[in-house]
Amino acid sequence: MTLTRTVLKAFGKTFIKNEDGATAIEYALMAALVGGVIVASVTTLGESADTKFGSLATTLDEAGGDTGSTGGEGGV
Repeated sequence: MTLTRTVLKAFGKTFIKNEDGATAIEYALMAALVGGVIVASVTTLGESADTKFGSLATTLDEAGGDTGSTGGEGGV
């Protein structure tokens, strides 16, 4: 065998046995999964909070009446 072929063969065996790349890919997939779950949760909670605050605003408007003022200085 030539020197180049021997070196490539040794490199190939080492590359196949090396699992660092597979571990890094697994961690990246787990991080992506966790990120996706976080985005989905925040989106769902945000929509729920928006609905609750909208309902609260409607209830307060109906209970207090809309005076047309913007608050603060009594409508000045």
